[in-house]
Amino acid sequence: MRQFIRAGLLALVAAFWATSSRAGEVSVVKVEANRSADGTWRFDVTLHHADEGWDHYANLWRIETPDGKILAERVLAHPHVNEQPFTRSLSGVRIPDTLDQVVVRARDSVHGFGLRVIFPLPE
Repeated sequence: MRQFIRAGLLALVAAFWATSSRAGEVSVVKVEANRSADGTWRFDVTLHHADEGWDHYANLWRIETPDGKILAERVLAHPHVNEQPFTRSLSGVRIPDTLDQVVVRARDSVHGFGLRVIFPLPE
């Protein structure tokens, strides 16, 4: 019985810690990508963040290779307090033909980069 209670308490503490430590960070909600006739890509990335104004807002998303090389960045020039989630696009992204997936990451002005989202490129 003690082991059950201890395991339950540890699970609750772990869940609380994980939730509270991630609170306020920007999340990548959706990614869409289309290849253009010239071989470049257009990305539409949807983010969610509890923007509070100029002191705390989602300010950038980027496309990376799986090993961390930055391929493109989309700077977000202002807070989106009343527009959540929101989608912004970036065209002309060059992706090496050897890649079949990329990583999408977003950043906010307080917490920095959130989780890496692995995105398989459509054929």
